Amino acid sequence: MDELPEYAERVLAVAELIPAGRVMTYGDVAEWLDEGGPRQVGRVMALYGGAVPWWRVVRADGVLLPGHEREALAHYRAEGTPLRESGRAADVRMPRLVMTRARWDGAPDVTPHT
Repeated sequence: MDELPEYAERVLAVAELIPAGRVMTYGDVAEWLDEGGPRQVGRVMALYGGAVPWWRVVRADGVLLPGHEREALAHYRAEGTPLRESGRAADVRMPRLVMTRARWDGAPDVTPHT
């Protein structure tokens, strides 16, 4: 089995640090690492993220990962991740993450986020 590229290992290590019920954006992870950008983090997650809590690395707008919405939603609900139900006018009635409450800045999680 080939070794993961060093950058991929670092991205996946950050994903594993994110507490249950919290999320970081692709850009947050890149900023945390002080390397790459949202697209590079997204690429790593797409190629190698299956073995880590991939649902905790998200888009900045809180939209659930296309193609994996239902699986991610099950994780979010089980972990108590803050969600906003979509309005009646929404074409797709899929909730979004409440980024102001769900986003993790890397600090120890000492206060409730719900």
